Amino acid sequence: MRVQQIVGDWGLEHVERGTLPDPLPRRGEVLLRMRASSLNYRDLVVLDRGYGAQTGTLPLVPLSDGVGEVVAVGEDVDRVAVGERVCPMFFPGWIAGEPDPQRLRSLGGPLDGTMAEYLRLPQDAVARVPAWLSDEQAASLPCAALTAWSALAVLGTTRPGDHVLVQGSGGVSLFALQFARLFGAKVTVISSSDEKIERLRAMGACAAVNYRDTPDWAKAARDTTGGRGFDQIVEVGGERTLPQSLRCIRTGGTISMIGVLSGAGIGGSIGQVVTRAVRLQGITVGHRDAFEAMCRAIEQHRVEPVVDRVFGFHELVDAYRYLKSGRHFGKVCISHRD
Repeated sequence: MRVQQIVGDWGLEHVERGTLPDPLPRRGEVLLRMRASSLNYRDLVVLDRGYGAQTGTLPLVPLSDGVGEVVAVGEDVDRVAVGERVCPMFFPGWIAGEPDPQRLRSLGGPLDGTMAEYLRLPQDAVARVPAWLSDEQAASLPCAALTAWSALAVLGTTRPGDHVLVQGSGGVSLFALQFARLFGAKVTVISSSDEKIERLRAMGACAAVNYRDTPDWAKAARDTTGGRGFDQIVEVGGERTLPQSLRCIRTGGTISMIGVLSGAGIGGSIGQVVTRAVRLQGITVGHRDAFEAMCRAIEQHRVEPVVDRVFGFHELVDAYRYLKSGRHFGKVCISHRD
């Protein structure tokens, strides 16, 4: 089977096309013919071995997210059938319950990921996806969508009328906007692009702040809530954005820590967390049961994932570069059909 691998050393220049033996499903396993994959910021971190020893070893098949068709099953498989379209779970071993080190082993580092013609997994590590989604839309669900869902629906309880702050227009942020609106929340977005802000408003954002024009955006964002502050903030920026998030979260509000796009350090005053009873919660994607609940909501409410651009299987390096440029609005995907 054809694959894309990181070979020899870490870095974009070491991504190569190659072949590996076709896998065969064993007892309790399913074999997927992959149809599409999608990229996340964490895939750029993996390229540079940014998770240290937890990144895995080389050679490594990259990317955590994808969708495929079940083409063969092993003995005692009763969860899915040949011909069904499913997503492999970001954490194949995390089905439900609390996380632990063994459950938090992800595809695309340290485990081989989705940039392969075939993928073999335990039957419990896959889940069906809404039939009406395109392959690329479905491929965007395991990491970005589930991360936003975990923040707002699993570890956070978003209620009608809540004020939610979303940062930027990447995959997690767009899903957070869509899910927050689904729950009846009022969403404020921050972005550096007026063009992107118009698109975010068209998707249902009630207010927006251009942080390039207003670098001290915390006050302007807080003003959109009538001065009360946000009930929830989907924090994807990290080092540079967290101090301002702490200034515009309400007393008793929740900041979901998801990304480190502006740096991995922790700034801001701990006193603001303690004296105002702010909840800081780390979001590490989520488990399969939450994924299936999310898919039911997507199915019922016809939530449509936003795909920015689709690259061919052989264009993975170009897709990495495009994602790193930050020009995207929504998901950057790979078609396995070429």
